[in-house]
Amino acid sequence: MVNKFVIPTPKTGPFAHGPDSQRHADVPKGTVTEHEWRSEIFPGTERAYWVYVPAQYTPDQPANVMVFQDGAAYVSEESSFRAPVVFDNLIHQGKIPVTIGIFINPGKFPPTAADKEGLSNRSFEYDSLSDQYTRFLLEEILPAVAEKYSLTTDADGRGICGMSSGGICSFTVAWQRPDAFRKVLSHVGSFTDIRGGHVYPTLVRKTPPKPIRVFLQGGSNDLNVPSGNWPLANLEMAAALNFAGYDYRMEFGDGAHDGKHGGALLPESLVWLWR
Repeated sequence: MVNKFVIPTPKTGPFAHGPDSQRHADVPKGTVTEHEWRSEIFPGTERAYWVYVPAQYTPDQPANVMVFQDGAAYVSEESSFRAPVVFDNLIHQGKIPVTIGIFINPGKFPPTAADKEGLSNRSFEYDSLSDQYTRFLLEEILPAVAEKYSLTTDADGRGICGMSSGGICSFTVAWQRPDAFRKVLSHVGSFTDIRGGHVYPTLVRKTPPKPIRVFLQGGSNDLNVPSGNWPLANLEMAAALNFAGYDYRMEFGDGAHDGKHGGALLPESLVWLWR
């Protein structure tokens, strides 16, 4: 029997970082390295990506993997998310397994002239419902990282996270390839009609459940534009996941289209995903 979905009362901010998002002198610090990538699956695009390796990593034990879209926003210790700090603390406490983080920026096309800026490929990569970005991860980025580090091939040991268009992108990857990714973390996900993503709630309801675990964070003061209403879209996704019997969690606050609530929740959401 399907559980009744109850629309949550928004939790009120401000949303503050807790101790698991702060540096502590007694916690071993992982390493972060920056890399560049030219994609063949997205021809002509260039991007930066960062690899976080926890201090506890050893090559003889394949590490879990978590991929982050809009990587620069998640890898920075000055951002709302502070993901390396959170990973250091949670891994040290044994609350999540040893996990290598891969933080990937969206692709850009190089400028065509000295006075021009490069053209972003972000919406095409993130908002499209095709398998192109999924193949980009599985055929390009993960093999490149695996050349240096031992990564698990177990789908239960692979997570994917993103904000806004990166949030729907994360769901798309796991939805298409639950044999490769089974944990999804979406911050103010764009489950709206930018490139057809508004269809997901109906697809979730009408498709046999897939073995994925989903954490959604949304805000009542998120966007309301011609492409859709972000608060309603996230609540509709939560209701669809509930209807279909998924292992999911929805955290709904009074935040806007930003990372403040999701950043404050990052430690809690990672522990929930990897439980």
